[in-house]
Amino acid sequence: MKRIVYLDYIRIFACFLVMLVHASEYFYGFIPPELLEDGAAASNLAGPQSYLFSEADRLWVSIYDGFSRIAVPLFIIVSAFLLVPMKEEQTTWEFYKKRFLRVVPPVVAFMLIYSLLPLLWGGMEWSQSATDLKRLLLNFPSMAGHFWFIYPLLGLYLFIPIISPWLRKATAKEELFFIGLFALSTCMPFLNRWVGEVWGQCFWNEYHLLWNFSGYLGYLVLAHYIRVHLNWERSKRFWVGLVAFVVGTFVTIWSFYTQATPGVIHSTPVIEVAWAFCTINCVVTTFGAFLLFTCIEQKEAPAIVTDMSKLSFGMYLMHLLWLGLWISVFKEGNFGEQFALPSVAAIPAIAVATFICCYATSKLISYIPGSKWIIG
Repeated sequence: MKRIVYLDYIRIFACFLVMLVHASEYFYGFIPPELLEDGAAASNLAGPQSYLFSEADRLWVSIYDGFSRIAVPLFIIVSAFLLVPMKEEQTTWEFYKKRFLRVVPPVVAFMLIYSLLPLLWGGMEWSQSATDLKRLLLNFPSMAGHFWFIYPLLGLYLFIPIISPWLRKATAKEELFFIGLFALSTCMPFLNRWVGEVWGQCFWNEYHLLWNFSGYLGYLVLAHYIRVHLNWERSKRFWVGLVAFVVGTFVTIWSFYTQATPGVIHSTPVIEVAWAFCTINCVVTTFGAFLLFTCIEQKEAPAIVTDMSKLSFGMYLMHLLWLGLWISVFKEGNFGEQFALPSVAAIPAIAVATFICCYATSKLISYIPGSKWIIG
């Protein structure tokens, strides 16, 4: 299959944004020990509670992290754009075999790495390592929180053979109807905040009216609609994409900024309400960003862009192994106080340094025979 150039750019962009998100989390995930409740464990990445030390951290976390929340939806749209609907001549089991062999072996390899490698530098205890290894069939390791994404991705792969027959014959209006219901479902976090439980929600029932149209499946249908039915000229795609991207990004940033008061311990789900990947503002921003990338009309990308795109899955898998090093350099100043930077510079510096190291490491691994089983 001929490579679609703008999809390579999107993969690289989304991969970098994931690193920018996690670099940002170090600036609101750490809670001073004296403020922790008895028995609570200290953490650097954002957990159930968040804390910002200054107005500068509040501003730049809001901007960098809020801007980056489209990373996961972009990854999903790219996958769906290429895979949906499933080829008619392909059986369900052939599809599963091909997709799962592409994803599962590298994930398993890095699950083992995250469960064992941090022992070398004292990043985890043997007891935690043993617990992680015992639970590998149930969930991701404690040091690899970003692996949460693999499970909904595999879930979409499981569903693609089921939804493909409908997508082959669905009209544009029928797909828009589905997308409209999906968009309405992404408003529910805000409705729950403002008016409480709606459309059948209650403490004994989470399967509300729009449950079957909610979640990442909506991005899958949106990707198919864009590829098959959205035949806008380049100028329209650019201006609609730009407006959607700017408006959605502003709402995402503004929502966090107005709630995250420095010096106060916050409930992370509360201040991140608009940062969930299936919220209306994130859908709008993702749609806008994707349209903007479709305006790239290069027939062939530079070799390094294609190479980074091919290695992006491995870079994603390994990035937390490098992130901690650059946090210690640019945030904590452990390699000399002259390297410690304010959040406005530290967050992008951490993300860029991590990205470069991940690309270099993935490139080196790619020369090893059978490297696809490690980095995809």
